[in-house]
Amino acid sequence: MRTGPEYLKSLDDGRQTFFEGERVDPITEHPVMGTAADWVATSYETFYDPAVGATSPILVPPRSADELRERIPQLRRVDIVTRTTFGSLMAMLTAADRLRDVQGARSDNVLAYHQEAALSDIRITECITDAKGDRSLSPKDQPDPDAYVRIVDRADDGVVIRGAKMHITGASFGHDLMVMPTKRMKAEEEDWSIACAVPVNAPGVKIINSSYAPRSADTRHFPVTSHEHMPDGFVIFDDVFVPNERVFLAGEGRYAAVFAHSLGLWERIGGTSAMAEQADLLVGFAHLVADANGTLKYSHVKEKIAEMVIHASLIRAGLEAALLHCVHTADGFVHPNELYTNAAKYHGAANYNLMVRHVHDIAGGAVLTAPTIGDLENPETGEFVTKYLQGRKGVAAEHRLRLLHTIRDLTADSHGGWHSVTNVQSGGGLYAQRIVSMNHYDMERARGLALDAAGIADWAS
Repeated sequence: MRTGPEYLKSLDDGRQTFFEGERVDPITEHPVMGTAADWVATSYETFYDPAVGATSPILVPPRSADELRERIPQLRRVDIVTRTTFGSLMAMLTAADRLRDVQGARSDNVLAYHQEAALSDIRITECITDAKGDRSLSPKDQPDPDAYVRIVDRADDGVVIRGAKMHITGASFGHDLMVMPTKRMKAEEEDWSIACAVPVNAPGVKIINSSYAPRSADTRHFPVTSHEHMPDGFVIFDDVFVPNERVFLAGEGRYAAVFAHSLGLWERIGGTSAMAEQADLLVGFAHLVADANGTLKYSHVKEKIAEMVIHASLIRAGLEAALLHCVHTADGFVHPNELYTNAAKYHGAANYNLMVRHVHDIAGGAVLTAPTIGDLENPETGEFVTKYLQGRKGVAAEHRLRLLHTIRDLTADSHGGWHSVTNVQSGGGLYAQRIVSMNHYDMERARGLALDAAGIADWAS
């Protein structure tokens, strides 16, 4: 297993990564990128075991509902790249199980790659969303065929791919990029049906990063995102060679969607677990800030908090149902129940903005306008900040100030905007979750109940 320092050293491998118009080299010394790298390194230290043959639990597939449930708090303790490593590997194993007997799907390569990743203790990021070009056109009909990542050359020892993947969180901070088709491909779209693992430092790979990370000199004004943030990558594959052993699908178009659906499942269970924790955090914010403001007794405040409690409880219930009713595969591991995962993820994402609005409504405008800790410490302004930010008797003005800063940092600043979009779009968007929920719901049972209730025995088929 790698230590945190060993991970940081591994990033100095010649990878081409860019931030705000400049190449970043080395990553570890960059004021924004370096902080993100440190976050990943901390997760390495969390699981490090010096014993010979030890393997990080993040790289071990769960084999029961209890083991799957154990992964949830483990994943909540770590950085985003470590979470996507687990999701990427589980998605590939799930896809391999579903394509076990399909010609062209290289399930054995998936199993071998998983073993290699576990032994090497690497980090992997998911690359699924293509540039897409004109979204009204399929990949083969695009004016630029590179709008979707595709195979541009085939040889006895591998393939060459070209294209770009977008919205790839932490792309510059892993060791491998897990490339998957974004959807099912039609006839004559075999070249776009590519799933493979590409080293971040492979020739032809370039990553352009964007970030919600704060740029403030005094990071105390950003109590969370100053040390927990992760850039998103725009990943370019400029004629990148991929050897055969790292290719998992290369031409079976009608099976391309299996990879997208498998990744979507693990993305959504990860998103659901994050939103369950996030919903509890929002309840805590709302209750504390109402307490600080002296408004906990007001009926409209209590109603908002009660609604937030119900929202948080429903997400948690959906998460528990998805874990309890997990599906066992032929290889002996488990994956979450698709119906409960998608229903819970949809509910959490669709109602997130309303829950944030409740927090802001309860907290007031000081979420945006509260002075900084520096203002509190300044001898010329500190006494006034203390005097006028005082709320309910017994709650220190500094505590109220820090609470407001945290609410703003997580919900009303750059990170808040990032979260608002990510909660909806991650795992395929709300439309995808509606479709999958419909596909896995027992509609025939529901129809039967309705027909029995209506006393109809001969409904036309």
